[in-house]
Amino acid sequence: MKKALLFISLIPMISFSQKKDVLKYFISKDSLVGVKNQDGKIIVPAQFKIFSNIENGELVEGETIYFDGFKKDEQKEKNAWGYVYDKKGNFLYRPFLYDNGADYFSEGIRRFVKNGKVGFADRNGNTVIEAKHDFVSPFNYGYAAFCDGCDWEKTEDEHKAIVGGDWGMMNFKGEIIQPISKSENAVEIDGKYYPNPFKYNEKEKNILQFFEKYSKKLSDIYYVNHYNKLSENEKKLFFEIIERPKENFPYFQIDTYDNGKMNSGSSRFNFIVSEDGKNFYASDYDVEKRPFEKWLKKEMKEAEKFQKEHPDNPNKLSK
Repeated sequence: MKKALLFISLIPMISFSQKKDVLKYFISKDSLVGVKNQDGKIIVPAQFKIFSNIENGELVEGETIYFDGFKKDEQKEKNAWGYVYDKKGNFLYRPFLYDNGADYFSEGIRRFVKNGKVGFADRNGNTVIEAKHDFVSPFNYGYAAFCDGCDWEKTEDEHKAIVGGDWGMMNFKGEIIQPISKSENAVEIDGKYYPNPFKYNEKEKNILQFFEKYSKKLSDIYYVNHYNKLSENEKKLFFEIIERPKENFPYFQIDTYDNGKMNSGSSRFNFIVSEDGKNFYASDYDVEKRPFEKWLKKEMKEAEKFQKEHPDNPNKLSK
């Protein structure tokens, strides 16, 4: 792999804390941003020049504190953007720079930069893969490509690529995985095959069976506005558990993948399930969670409306 173009959808990381510390951003007289608690105690001193539109007194959302900018008088670090702290004011990491801001979360984790190397952190700010490679792609279907000795191509194009270096593939544990022979369950990535990275217990299999039950209907909704005619096999969707219950997040997260094992690229098709495996929800941009049946009814109604307005759409809803 000599050259890799980078694309990733903006998938929101939704906060599900059951008990939240009330923290607020504050702006100093010299327009620097910090964080205080509800009693006015300074948790993180005002030292950041922020580029997002933060209001004085705005609540800190999520499980960590994020500053979208740079520290006053601090030297710029390559490929890093912003700062992440825990709710006690301890520095955690600097996110990887992507699309003019902090890296997005993909499959429950996102990239960070330390000493010029790239690693991964979870929603709670915990390091899950140490920073030890020059570049790592976002995770997709349990794998991420990495390289050493590579760098951004020298171009003025808005979307640059990583070129050169020695490439490999890692799993969720950060372990280097070697290609295998083609088999029924193998995952194809850039013409090579790798072991299926997902393994489930009986409870988790039952959760996934719920989505398999609705697979045909979900596929119809997903592809109703696709401009090319697709076979039923080409429209097949895959559902995988990419995050399990943890502190501040008592849910299983299920992502949807197309027939090429690529993430659906839409938060509309990301789901969460309660820790006991009994309650199913869709996560969306405009709401934290929506009961699955209610979400499905809404999506089907919108799909039917689209088909009515575009009677020549090649991928019809099933009757």
